[in-house]
Amino acid sequence: MTMTVEQATWFRDTFTRLADNVGQAVLGKDEVVRLVLTAMLAEGHVLLEDAPGTGKTSLARALAATVQGTSSRIQFTPDLLPSDVTGVTIYDQATHTFEFHKGPVFAQVVLADEINRASPKTQSALLEVMEESRITVDGVAHEVGRPFLVIATQNPIEQAGTYKLPEAQLDRFLLKTSIGYPDLASAERILAGSGDRNPVSRLQPIVTAHAVAEMADLAASAHVDPVLLRYAAQLAEATRESRETTLGVSVRGMLAIVRAAKVRAASEGRHYVLPDDIKALALPVWSHRLVLDPEAEFSGVTAEGVVRRVLEDTPAPQARAA
Repeated sequence: MTMTVEQATWFRDTFTRLADNVGQAVLGKDEVVRLVLTAMLAEGHVLLEDAPGTGKTSLARALAATVQGTSSRIQFTPDLLPSDVTGVTIYDQATHTFEFHKGPVFAQVVLADEINRASPKTQSALLEVMEESRITVDGVAHEVGRPFLVIATQNPIEQAGTYKLPEAQLDRFLLKTSIGYPDLASAERILAGSGDRNPVSRLQPIVTAHAVAEMADLAASAHVDPVLLRYAAQLAEATRESRETTLGVSVRGMLAIVRAAKVRAASEGRHYVLPDDIKALALPVWSHRLVLDPEAEFSGVTAEGVVRRVLEDTPAPQARAA
């Protein structure tokens, strides 16, 4: 059943309240907050490429507090084991049974800090849970529940001792963005409140975790005109056919932008998707999925540039409301 006009209005108002609440702890980063909320409601995950000290942990904790959910932080290091992330089965001698002890991945918002510092084996522990919201340990599947959001970070500056994320894992992130440093006005506000070491503790929950899952289901019912589906497919195909790429947008990437576009439309009070929704999300949703041709990359071509060129070269259709 397609979302109604009244439901879209409620979604917009609730989304705005969520964003404003998180924004009390992450000052001056409204667009980033809205992108991360979009990822959560599209049931995807976020990759933050940022320098240390920009508020990544505060963002994750503020988001969890806003949706009355649980949060956890995993510091990825070279010696981190997969079981340190997912959990482990331990034999209980008293009961003579095996008992599963959950790892930190069992939370509504999981901050995977400096994910590229762990070995590929440990990174791969997140592949199943990011795609299917469950993990399998000793042949037994364990659901992590809804909502479930992984916010992974990596430092773009210090690359010593890091492992590049494989394309298969990058493709599982709905979007990639950066918090960045605050503007001057926001920096002054941060300094003025420097006496409060834990601003997240002052946040009041806006909705329950169960309500977030219902919002995700509601956003998924937004109307997408078939001409927009063709438009998204044409854009993705253009990234694959570009001479500047060796790997373009995957089918998972095509599905991701449609899911994210539905949430964006609903967050603006619309029960239908417009071409502008796809255009606005193309860079954060697709740029990290492209693999550039080595010669093109050497000559200064960027993934963002390829996506922008594809958007310019592919005419947008006229979509109709439901």
